[in-house]
Amino acid sequence: MTTATTASPRRNTVSPPMRRRRSKTAKWSALFLSPAMIVIGVFTVIPMLMTIWISLNKWSMFTSITDMTFVGLDNYTRLLGDASRMQAIANTGVYVGLSVLITIPLALLIALLLYFPKLKGKGVVRTLLFATYVIPTIAIVIIWGNIYSPGYGPLSAMVSAIGLTPPGWLSDPQWALLSLVIFNVWQMLGYYVILLIAGLTQINEELYEAARIDGAGLVRQTWSITIPLLRPSLVFVILMTFVNSIQVFDPIYLLTQGGPANSTNVVGFEIQRSAFQYGMAGESSALAVSLFLMIVAIGGVLGIIMKGRKR
Repeated sequence: MTTATTASPRRNTVSPPMRRRRSKTAKWSALFLSPAMIVIGVFTVIPMLMTIWISLNKWSMFTSITDMTFVGLDNYTRLLGDASRMQAIANTGVYVGLSVLITIPLALLIALLLYFPKLKGKGVVRTLLFATYVIPTIAIVIIWGNIYSPGYGPLSAMVSAIGLTPPGWLSDPQWALLSLVIFNVWQMLGYYVILLIAGLTQINEELYEAARIDGAGLVRQTWSITIPLLRPSLVFVILMTFVNSIQVFDPIYLLTQGGPANSTNVVGFEIQRSAFQYGMAGESSALAVSLFLMIVAIGGVLGIIMKGRKR
């Protein structure tokens, strides 16, 4: 005669002293986190909620905040009918797209060249690359303003030396946005290279040794080992490139002021101009909220892609 035994579910028994200890730890954690949460709430959450509320109202910044008139989603619908703002959105899309397409492959190539070859002085090169990121933007703008100068700039001088007519780097509508993209790539490239090198250090060297024993060449190792295992770092770098590019403001404000002919007017500059030059706080807030939602959407898509790759 056989007897069937049923396993009773395990009960999560926590002793009273342990329960009191956890409660005490949670209270102390909340106490130490409260100053940071208060700062985040005052300087981040509250301004965000105020921006969303202002975006639903018609209000000029040259008048009192009590003069706001609730208009619902009218400010958002006006964005689609305003040619200047639609051009700003289109310029932002081109700027972000070119920045991502140029920066990511270039950063990956430089990271691979600085990590795998056994060369002396790689640390110095990494430091020099990262220096472009930590130098204040205003200092870099002064340098690049001289580089792009049509009269005495070295870039124009090099183009003239080979018998070509140099374009107006920042004064020609066909070249101005591309010139700013080159500036952005140069400034941010070192930061992304360091991030990718950090990702490369997490890949086990034994995988490359096994691949070499099996006869895999450099291209095969890069495609089958490096790229798949570096994907989390690549996704993060793509996200950072997107966020940094879509929020561009300083170079536009300091070099071109959105010109010539609105060819470099981007969303960040349009928000500032609409709010502080024209006083249209409601419409600029609607543009800011739309930009925020765009960043969240792209970040969510990249997060989903990275999660799907992990499974």
